[in-house]
Amino acid sequence: MRIYITLIFVFILFTIAFIFGSQNEQIITLNYLIARTQMSIATAVSIFTAIGFTLGILLTILWRLVRKGKKALNLNKEL
Repeated sequence: MRIYITLIFVFILFTIAFIFGSQNEQIITLNYLIARTQMSIATAVSIFTAIGFTLGILLTILWRLVRKGKKALNLNKEL
């Protein structure tokens, strides 16, 4: 049940990002450390939403792996 609530929440966030981006077609300039690019606000919102989602998933997976490793280490110490 928890996974369904999470998927619905993620879908709602992506929908809001899409609606926001589709209403803003202005061109903006993004300055990076080594480059500069021009893109529409819709593209920027899509890219940064995808980056944030990916980082969140990767950090969650890393956190779970560390937690499982600590549990396994504690079980080995008890034996």
